[in-house]
Amino acid sequence: MPSSPNQAHAPRSNKSNPLAEALAERDKATIQMVQRALANQEVLLAFQPVVSTQNPEQPAFYEGLIRVMDPTGRIIPAAEFIEQIEHTELGRQIDCLALKLGLETLAAVPGLRLSINMSARSIGHDRWMQTLNQGLSLSSTVAERLILEVTESSAMEYPEQVCAFMDDLQHRSITFALDDFGAGHTSFRYLKDFFFDILKIDGHFIRGIHKDPDNQVLASALMSLGRHFEMFTVAESVETPEDAAFLTQLGVDCMQGYLFGAPTTKPHWIKAGDRRVG
Repeated sequence: MPSSPNQAHAPRSNKSNPLAEALAERDKATIQMVQRALANQEVLLAFQPVVSTQNPEQPAFYEGLIRVMDPTGRIIPAAEFIEQIEHTELGRQIDCLALKLGLETLAAVPGLRLSINMSARSIGHDRWMQTLNQGLSLSSTVAERLILEVTESSAMEYPEQVCAFMDDLQHRSITFALDDFGAGHTSFRYLKDFFFDILKIDGHFIRGIHKDPDNQVLASALMSLGRHFEMFTVAESVETPEDAAFLTQLGVDCMQGYLFGAPTTKPHWIKAGDRRVG
């Protein structure tokens, strides 16, 4: 029993949430790491091949994946920091730098086709467009060898802007890929308006597909959508020969995953000792 009326009605003290605090500290440290890497120009691309199903020995193109270096020199993949910076100005800076490095690579390596990731939030960003225009001026063939990958979730946030943006740049010979298809919440009324050139099926539907009847049905349906809208199909996260064989039989156009090569910061066209092109 309380010793006084005031004690009976005293509010409980607000205790801190240890998990929330830990997550906040992690996010803060991640943002600081990216800021430091940008300030020190310790940002580079890792390249992963996307191979033709009919000729797996020959990459159809490469994906350039942004990486940063932490203070110990470790190379950190985007999956470990992109969520924390996606909605911030740092996210736009990373998009600009990824595009710059990709365009410089295309200019330096004739014949290479390269995809670069971007967020729909970078559409209309002045610095991003300046980077694109400067990069396209480096070589007359850069535009036709550049593929811009936009994630499904990002595209769905700004569908009208994405459609107008794509229409403008496709007239300049740039190719567009819808990345991680199936992972987000695509509105099919927009899918027919987007006119993406390439459809990349999310790895969630691909891993272990040779023994997963549910994913077999779902991946087949996603591929049918791609074919209907005349999009080139790519299966992501192909990791075993059994999955590759099943996908080949299913009729996917290209495959990407560790079975064909891990992302590397030292592709065959970069000379020993060079960290980046450009």
